Amino acid sequence: SLCLPLVLASLPTMATGEEIAPALQDSWGDFWLFRFFVNAAGYASIVVPGFLLIQYFKRRNYLETGRGICFPVIKSCVFGSEVKSLHQDDGSLPPRAEPTESSTARQVFKLLFCAAGLQASYLTWGVLQERVMTRTYGATETDPGEKFKDSQFLVFMNRILAFTVAGLYCALTKQPRHGAPMYKYSFASLSNILSSWCQYEALKYISFPTQVLAKASKVIPVMMMGKLVSRKSYEYWEYLTAALISVGVSMFLLSSAPNRTVSTVTTFSGVVLLAGYIIFDSFTSNWQDALFTYKMSPVQMMFGVNVFSCLFTVGSLLEQGALLESLRFMARHSEFTAHAVLLSVCSACGQLFIFYTINQFGAAVFTIIMTLRQAFAILLSCLIYGHTVTVVGGLGVAVVFVALFLRVYARSRMKKRSKKLPPGESPVQKV
Repeated sequence: SLCLPLVLASLPTMATGEEIAPALQDSWGDFWLFRFFVNAAGYASIVVPGFLLIQYFKRRNYLETGRGICFPVIKSCVFGSEVKSLHQDDGSLPPRAEPTESSTARQVFKLLFCAAGLQASYLTWGVLQERVMTRTYGATETDPGEKFKDSQFLVFMNRILAFTVAGLYCALTKQPRHGAPMYKYSFASLSNILSSWCQYEALKYISFPTQVLAKASKVIPVMMMGKLVSRKSYEYWEYLTAALISVGVSMFLLSSAPNRTVSTVTTFSGVVLLAGYIIFDSFTSNWQDALFTYKMSPVQMMFGVNVFSCLFTVGSLLEQGALLESLRFMARHSEFTAHAVLLSVCSACGQLFIFYTINQFGAAVFTIIMTLRQAFAILLSCLIYGHTVTVVGGLGVAVVFVALFLRVYARSRMKKRSKKLPPGESPVQKV
């Protein structure tokens, strides 16, 4: 929780860099679509040989015929060591710890600790993310400075620290016996990398408040996909809140201020990148839900996904020669080094706070805390980086967050009601 005050104290320095409009990028090689395909080619150079090896071991029935020193490693990576758990109440989360006989003050302290940890981690992360992607480093009166451009390196920095933290946590605490084939983590890892990359790149074209509202409204495409693909049924309050979110986001996006700069205008590239973020992020969560049918803890999931994330990103960076270039940028600008490290620390600590908060207080409390965090993130970004929000835009933001709180309230009421349903009767499936 000390991260946020440290960042706020350094804001005068952080605000010295000037924004660079997307249209002024140095060359076509910096264009996001080109970078996307170059990164994808780097990932493919690892995924394709890995896929061929997996198919080879499966065709040879290596689980029955294999021997030697490599057998345990190949068995764990390709076949796993346990069958799926067929009886799980909640495949995506561990059972929430029931409150023991503890004082109210202790519970309040835990709640405040979780809320402070989540707010400090992710508000600091948001401020630093916008600073790194939209401002220059090394600017002086005669030199405009230079801007850091490689979003993939930031993803790598985040993942290497998350991998380290999750590995240490698994080594120091008792965890369930791991049974999932390791290669299955690669799917969630790949989509997680791409969603994070789209998130960083989008800040080159849109404002941070716009990005936050887009994340808050991703429930709409999730509901549409559930209706069209899975034929899910939703209740009236879900359609109502989705409509309110749509109205609020539209009010914010369509409102304009006279002094709005080019760098804060929503562009087509920004919209496409946000759509990519939502699509990849939705796949990540759904694939992780499927993986939780194996017996594992959330920290084991965090470790497995980040193992492959580190492999993919460092492989792609080395193939492009971008790793050394980014390290040289860090050597030239110590301020960027501090920002990148703190960005990674906040990301890793935030994930641990997520697991702890849900385990102690449940998903509803966690959702409320994170919804408040999104509102605070927009306010903080406007105060620090000077984003202008009109009255109509402010009303749109308010409508979005009122709708989100209504969803939390209605969902908690539905859960209470579902517990009273007679056996054999299930409630309507919700998102």
